Amino acid sequence: MSFSWAFWLLAAIGVLLTGISKSGFAGGVGVISVPLMSLYIGPVQAAAIMLPLLILMDFFSVRAWWHSKRNDLLKIMVPGAVLGIFIGYLLFGYLNDDVLRLLLGILSIGFALWGLLNGSTLGRTASPVVGSISSTVAGFTSFIAHAGGPPMNFYLIPMKLPRAEFLGTAVVFLAIVNLVKLMAYGVLGQINTDNLLVGLVLAPVAWIGIRLGLVIHHKLDDQLFYRIILIMLLIVGIKLIYDGI
Repeated sequence: MSFSWAFWLLAAIGVLLTGISKSGFAGGVGVISVPLMSLYIGPVQAAAIMLPLLILMDFFSVRAWWHSKRNDLLKIMVPGAVLGIFIGYLLFGYLNDDVLRLLLGILSIGFALWGLLNGSTLGRTASPVVGSISSTVAGFTSFIAHAGGPPMNFYLIPMKLPRAEFLGTAVVFLAIVNLVKLMAYGVLGQINTDNLLVGLVLAPVAWIGIRLGLVIHHKLDDQLFYRIILIMLLIVGIKLIYDGI
């Protein structure tokens, strides 16, 4: 684990923000963690380090929101997500670190601009077709960079679900996606001792983030929190494209 102090700092920031988001706010801010780590290590390793941490966070989130989930929506979303993960698995061997950085940078900028420009008002229909397409994209982007939140939100947010139903459905959906990814990452040899040790070191930061989210979500405006994260994501995305080129 001979990483630079800058890597550990950015990794801790990404894990902390992900924990805060998962426990106290609606949305997919976990998208920031892999781009931040990818400034210093390969995107594949960054995603592998984050996955066990995300599953740890999912355990606490699912316990809190399990009874609020919408099973009818999950039946539409989960098959599409599994297909997207399978597509990512098939393409894995063709994506080197530079290509992944470029793709990750484009996704980061796209998600940031979509959020900053109030992209949640797009795609107002809640048809099963939109749900399947959005979920397939979510599975693919989640496989690459744990960035399944924005495509998922494209489908869920326009429905204007009650906050509890939205959180319950989103939390359970992302937890299922992460468990399916764990199997794929394992087959690809990405869940190894080195990556697990890095995740173990960052686990206390994840727990702190979860606790902070529970404390501050009543005090910090959702829109302000996400605007800060989206601006960070935009900057990181530009840097990743520069590095990928």
